[in-house]
Amino acid sequence: MPTKELQRETVLFVDDERSYLAYTSELFENRGLNILTAGSAMEALEIVEHHSVAVVVSDNEMPGMRGVELLSRIKEVSPHTVKIMMTGSADLATTLAAINSGEVFRFVLKPWKKADMLRAVKDGLRRYRVLQSLKREDEFILHSLAQTIELKDASTKGHCDRVATLALRLAERLGISEDTQQEIRYGSWLHDCGKIGVPEAILNAERALTQEEFSIVMKHPEWGREVVRKANLSKTVQEIVLYHHERYDGKGYPFGLAGDKIPLEAQIVATADICDALTMDRPYRKGFDRDELLWTMKGMSGSNLDPKLVEVLFELLAEEEPSEV
Repeated sequence: MPTKELQRETVLFVDDERSYLAYTSELFENRGLNILTAGSAMEALEIVEHHSVAVVVSDNEMPGMRGVELLSRIKEVSPHTVKIMMTGSADLATTLAAINSGEVFRFVLKPWKKADMLRAVKDGLRRYRVLQSLKREDEFILHSLAQTIELKDASTKGHCDRVATLALRLAERLGISEDTQQEIRYGSWLHDCGKIGVPEAILNAERALTQEEFSIVMKHPEWGREVVRKANLSKTVQEIVLYHHERYDGKGYPFGLAGDKIPLEAQIVATADICDALTMDRPYRKGFDRDELLWTMKGMSGSNLDPKLVEVLFELLAEEEPSEV
């Protein structure tokens, strides 16, 4: 077998029902992709071992080896291959557990609709390109990645740039070195990169999330840290991504760290993140005006945020014209 595919990205479909494989291959014809199919898990593993596979889409219920086990083994062989599971409604709980553990990126419910499959593969390819781009640690690519992540939620357009700008102002006022400021810039751009694994239906929900849905959202710092770790970005960038939802009072996630246990760089980005997020219009509320912002941020001092950082933030905001907040 050839060792790699040239130019075109490879998508592998795995299903013991040949009719599904034939229909899927036809669906993705003339889309600039290299489409491979496998009728069993063992056949799929052999393909992944010999080809550079961007996305694998596997059925879960197959004889010999279930899809969830196959995708777990593919993770060992090819860590950057993005994994999508086809599943029946009766097995949805298993699939959601696999998503929650990071074993699976997305699922498509069988019998799947054409639009759902096309969207899932498109999102999978986007995530694969993200992982490949991050390997190069190129600033232009990192910035483009931040903008790509924002496409998942139109209401957050420009958020990463604004967070970076405010975080750097905080860091400069605190006398943090220029080298560390550069890491804060990257961490600000990438703080929500783990959300590329959260379905848009959850990110854009115009209602309160269910406990199960919120548990998926709460995984995004760990997913994001794994992305930047694999890209060999610095420990500081990794910590910003991992800890930006921790709270000063210890009631945040994913680990419930408190006070000085949270790296300062992550606290700076968290402060800038919350400040900007409060001013944005969301599907469920209007953005805060200046007075509402100041009142809310003051209420978060000592709970969500370090009081010293809130104090510095207020100094910076006081230097601006009200219309610029």
